[in-house]
Amino acid sequence: MGAVLLAAGQQLQLATTLSIVRLSLHVLAATIWVGGQFVILGLLPTVREFGEGAPRKIAQAFGRLSWPAFWLLVATGVWNYLAINHSDASSSWNAVFGIKMLCVLVAGVGTFMHTKATSPKRRGIYAGVGALASIAALVLGVAIAG
Repeated sequence: MGAVLLAAGQQLQLATTLSIVRLSLHVLAATIWVGGQFVILGLLPTVREFGEGAPRKIAQAFGRLSWPAFWLLVATGVWNYLAINHSDASSSWNAVFGIKMLCVLVAGVGTFMHTKATSPKRRGIYAGVGALASIAALVLGVAIAG
């Protein structure tokens, strides 16, 4: 909330064109990466009705969209980090940023392991780890955005 409060006489300003592009790409990639995981989860019972191989085919198709989105998230995340002034970052901001980066790493590794797992139990565990870490990274990203 503190970032939104303005001193007397200050006005809210529009973001620069470059900031709009950077942040829009980051949010779009997050909608595909995080949101897509939940869309797939919701569709899975119906997809299973299409036959034994259907879930894997859907997952592979989603992977062709989600992995580029993940890497776009990483790239725009680096761009976001480089675009801000860190000289006045609080220790709590730095701590949350570090935890967010850990969550991004866990999300990527968990999701990758999900794609390589051979048993349904392991696929489920890794999918859960990837999804929970993705949600945590998203929420922490909102927190550090101010």
